[in-house]
Amino acid sequence: MTTEQPANAGKITFVGAGPGAADLLTFRAARAIAEAEVVIWAASLVQEEVLEHAREGAEILDSSLVPMEDVLAVYERAAQDGTRVARIHSGDPSLWGAVQEQLDRCRALGLETEIIPGVSSFSAVAALAQRELTIPEVAQSVILTRLGGGKTPMPPGEEVREFARHGTTMAIFLSAARSKQLVEELLEGGYTPDTPVVVAYQATWPDELLLSCTIATLEATVKEHRLWKHTLFLVGPALGAHGTRSHLYHPGHFHTFRKADRAARRQLRAVGANETAGDGAATTADPGHGHG
Repeated sequence: MTTEQPANAGKITFVGAGPGAADLLTFRAARAIAEAEVVIWAASLVQEEVLEHAREGAEILDSSLVPMEDVLAVYERAAQDGTRVARIHSGDPSLWGAVQEQLDRCRALGLETEIIPGVSSFSAVAALAQRELTIPEVAQSVILTRLGGGKTPMPPGEEVREFARHGTTMAIFLSAARSKQLVEELLEGGYTPDTPVVVAYQATWPDELLLSCTIATLEATVKEHRLWKHTLFLVGPALGAHGTRSHLYHPGHFHTFRKADRAARRQLRAVGANETAGDGAATTADPGHGHG
């Protein structure tokens, strides 16, 4: 949502820069950077090539070197001068981006704001690993979380062990420095020791490292490679699943844009009936529902 302000008001655009690689910027993100008089970015989290989109003479501020108060001072100046500012965030600004506190301040100053989504590191890691995170009949949900005990406390009920009870795919951020605790909570939650894990360090950066292991070998893998920051874990049975088929592209499935083949539809319905009779509940969604 973009807040509407007078034409001469300053504007702060929060730009999702993706997991690091400059060529994962969206066209909209690149345009916002090019239009800004001030560009704020974090050199520790985003590759410097993103600044190639900045206009000549733009003021560049590295936010990794200053506290939030210095960034907010830029916003105050933007409100006074009608300046356009591109605030570049790694990944997607909606995830651990400290965006809400900045939005609150911008609105108090009467600034127009815009958020441009970015590629999250969890989707970048899935792409690098060439894995689908939602496999039919294996996992249909993805939980994004982090381990408790860091700088920011976890709300009650949001511990990794509680989420692990779902047994679905998990993307775990900001937790490499406490890998022993992570393993303990995953196992306490019900994952088996042989559950597949993808470990990614600096995904999409030149020095990226992608490793496959299991929960049983996760701690040893992290310690062997001396990983303690910029590391993401993907965990769950979907990471090792093969051979299942989505009903969405089955010839017996229909939706707004495609009619079902009658024989294939009868076959698909028969499979669903057999599953219901055998399990007491259908294991897949009604093939007539939805598209996408």
